[in-house]
Amino acid sequence: MASLFLFPYCHKLVYKLKFGKMKKLIVTLALVIGSFTAFAQTKEVKTEAKVQAVQDNFKEIKAEETPEAVTKALKTAYPDATLSKVYVNDKKEYKLEIAVDDQKTFVFTDAAGKWLKR
Repeated sequence: MASLFLFPYCHKLVYKLKFGKMKKLIVTLALVIGSFTAFAQTKEVKTEAKVQAVQDNFKEIKAEETPEAVTKALKTAYPDATLSKVYVNDKKEYKLEIAVDDQKTFVFTDAAGKWLKR
């Protein structure tokens, strides 16, 4: 008789335990699956910036060492310019630092006095 009296109570208890555990299991699974999707959406983006410095390998020389063709081309193209510094590279290209009306700039020429675009 006691078991008939406890049956509805036990049934509710078993029901609560069964579905309480199931509810916890479902919530736990939802959290686990949710954390996987959060990690799956996290994407590491790597950006690389490549900077190349132009090395012209020019070495400074004395103005007196400048070839006559270069100085003649400078006087022809820029009669008002004053030669500040002269640089030369291995290809015998000349980088001339000149000043015209208080403005300094660089011009490039080869050993024959032909102007180079840089």
